[in-house]
Amino acid sequence: MESRTSAPKPTLSFLLIEDDAELCGMMKEFFSQAGYSLDCAFNGRDGLSRALKNSYDLIVLDVMLPMVDGFTVLHQLRRRTEVPVIMLTARVHRRDRIQGLNAGADDYLPKPFDPDELLARMRAVLRRAGRLEHNAAEIKTFADIKVDMQTREVWSGGRLIDLTALEFDLLDLLISAGGRIVSRDEITSTLLERESSPYDRALDVHISHLRRKLEGAGAMIHTIRGVGYVFAAKEAKE
Repeated sequence: MESRTSAPKPTLSFLLIEDDAELCGMMKEFFSQAGYSLDCAFNGRDGLSRALKNSYDLIVLDVMLPMVDGFTVLHQLRRRTEVPVIMLTARVHRRDRIQGLNAGADDYLPKPFDPDELLARMRAVLRRAGRLEHNAAEIKTFADIKVDMQTREVWSGGRLIDLTALEFDLLDLLISAGGRIVSRDEITSTLLERESSPYDRALDVHISHLRRKLEGAGAMIHTIRGVGYVFAAKEAKE
């Protein structure tokens, strides 16, 4: 009998339109290690041309570009294609974010950004667009809280919680410990990339913000005085 082997799934391909060549190089390597193909264009004119000539699964588009700015590129893309677009910008004004979303962007991420957060947002956009299957195994449920490890999204009582990248990483670290007490030293060195000190209150502030955002579910994060923190909740089986 002839053996059958399933054909490998095609690699998703992305386009980054960004005038920072060093950032493009780093992101190209990051996405390659994650198993994705990333092309780069260094100005708006070339980026628009490449986006229209090739079939990319998603485009990451900087706002401030030479030759043609990002908003103009997005406007031209939306006239001819429905390819998902995530915009990047160093601008902090709320009106810029609203302008990008109203112009047809699928998501908006301020600079500087965490590559892992960008990839998670890209996966979330691709799932909404039906271009990527959702892995249900990546969703963890604890009583009233639901955590999607792939999209880095957290729900409490059915409401999406707006966590910063660091707050999600902190929650992820505590959940992944599986009931083990995670020391202050481990959290500080892993997430804050420095040694902890007896007078450093930064971690306490982040824990406080995380608990407040999780509301009632924040009580699952217990403080072990003089040691660290533990996520004291069992995963619900569906």
